Amino acid sequence: MASPTEVTVFGGYFPFALRYSLDVPALFNSWGLKEIWEEEYAKVGIKHISAGSWDPCNFNMKEPINSLADLNGKRVFTFPTAGRFLAQFGVIPVTLPWEDVEVALQTGELDGLAWSGITEDYTSGWSKVAPYFLVNNISGAWIGHFFANMDRWNALPPHLQQLMQTCFDQSHYRRQWWYWAGEAKLRVEGADMKLTSLPAEDYAKIEEAAHKFWDEIAAESELKAKVVDIIRKYNDTMVKAGQPYRYG
Repeated sequence: MASPTEVTVFGGYFPFALRYSLDVPALFNSWGLKEIWEEEYAKVGIKHISAGSWDPCNFNMKEPINSLADLNGKRVFTFPTAGRFLAQFGVIPVTLPWEDVEVALQTGELDGLAWSGITEDYTSGWSKVAPYFLVNNISGAWIGHFFANMDRWNALPPHLQQLMQTCFDQSHYRRQWWYWAGEAKLRVEGADMKLTSLPAEDYAKIEEAAHKFWDEIAAESELKAKVVDIIRKYNDTMVKAGQPYRYG
């Protein structure tokens, strides 16, 4: 998220770029993001090893969110890019050390989070202090990466590089199915959290705003425009492909 590269704005959750966990490996391995990330990190002496999908980004709140208007004025712990995007809906992004979040929810410093899926809400204890989970997410998956110091990576013989690559890829694969299964199970069986949802027209407004946000980011540099173009073409293809790639 805070990397010294131009692609840092796409780190974590870039709004509505991803609907499902498989979108991450598809974009990196078949649509060209892998080569861009490798090139950008190599410029600062870092080996980009691999990218994979982790949990989605949903709101979990102290009070239920049943409409777009309910977000107005809410102090939310979230990521820089997501905070920049959500501010237009009246969300007040708050930056805190991760370990202070639970107490901040208890004291009223925070009204909620847009940080993870429901799995992390439970494993972090947030489910008990912010018990309302909004099923409409702003991203279907976190883009997780593994990196290495370039000099140390290059010092390894090829067979050990391949072994490391395989291990990291398997780690991503485990997260992919672990979150996919766990998110659904906790929505159904989790005892702490109540599910809420937005009206379809409100969620459509957020998605429309996300596409305008893409244009804003693309205008910042040629590289960012290139990444946004890939994301846009990928999503257009998924929509045209129809179910199960995208639902109306």
